[in-house]
Amino acid sequence: MADERLDAEWLRGWCGRADAALAKLMESFQARHGFEPGSNVVVHASAASHQATDALVELTPIPSDLTTMYLVIAEVSLPDVENGYFVHPASLVAEHFRDYGAVQIDGGEPALVFASDGGGHLFALAGSGRVWRSTTASWFDQFDLAAAGLQEFFEGLSQQISGQL
Repeated sequence: MADERLDAEWLRGWCGRADAALAKLMESFQARHGFEPGSNVVVHASAASHQATDALVELTPIPSDLTTMYLVIAEVSLPDVENGYFVHPASLVAEHFRDYGAVQIDGGEPALVFASDGGGHLFALAGSGRVWRSTTASWFDQFDLAAAGLQEFFEGLSQQISGQL
């Protein structure tokens, strides 16, 4: 799977499926949990998000799958799915890169942090296409393999959403 690159059409389909599942989840959320949900959304790419992606590409070389992702998705905010999942907008990825740089995976492979969870764990994408998750809420500790690629990462998000329906 790591050798396969993210397909924009597959990701557009994922967006549609995620939007439908989130709508269904939000319909019953308050009755199930006793409080109103936050804003659980997949924000589709726009001209402004494309400009932010272009600025990120000018700042640092980014994995091609991340470029593909930002052509389709501007960001994902899922505060009420499990302990929360957030795919950061390209502008925030650029800000974090300026502040912290790339993270080093397994002693050498640089990766760009693009997402986090509600516990502060970070998700980073390496040039190999693999997605890594920090073992702590830190930019500087160990990262473990989380997914063979972004498609597997997004499929995991879908499973988390479906698991709450």
